Amino acid sequence: MENNVFEQMAKRYDTEERVELAKVIVKEVKTKLQNSQSKALIDYGSGTGLISLELSDLVDSILLVDSSKQMLEVAKAKISHKGMTNSKVLHSDFTQETPELKADIILMSLVLLHIPDTKKILQELFNTLNNDGKLIMIDFDKNDKINHPKVHNGFSHEELKKRLSEVGFKSIEMKTFYHGHRIFMSQDASMFISSSIK
Repeated sequence: MENNVFEQMAKRYDTEERVELAKVIVKEVKTKLQNSQSKALIDYGSGTGLISLELSDLVDSILLVDSSKQMLEVAKAKISHKGMTNSKVLHSDFTQETPELKADIILMSLVLLHIPDTKKILQELFNTLNNDGKLIMIDFDKNDKINHPKVHNGFSHEELKKRLSEVGFKSIEMKTFYHGHRIFMSQDASMFISSSIK
């Protein structure tokens, strides 16, 4: 992933549109976090923490992992401003090197589309999860109107389920939960949530 783009965007990342979209995603993710008070959550590709910091009261701990230091600086300021004691940040890119971490839940929201080798990252995330751990992903459904050299144009549920199974996940649920106006590269698009158990 090209960090510099995100480094430059960090300070102005939390636009009104992104905040609104994050609210929609948070609401959906909350349905997957029942009875998770004792769980450790990693938000991979957390950005400024728009999503995971809204979930901190539902889990025991949150680690925001991102390859952009600037994004994490913004997240860190939010954590400190809100006086959150169970949230930390880690500058890391699992596509380069995966640190020794373990988690019960990994959240990846609108991140997979930026990662060229989806199978490799899914394998890294699978390895990071504890047994019976859960991977929650939110991303865009496949969209033929999108064509960009650095971004996947969304994902077909069948293909993604196949890839998750190949990596070793079992009990994979996936559903489209939101249709939005101009939310993906200025195109109307729909988002899915998937929940896979290791």
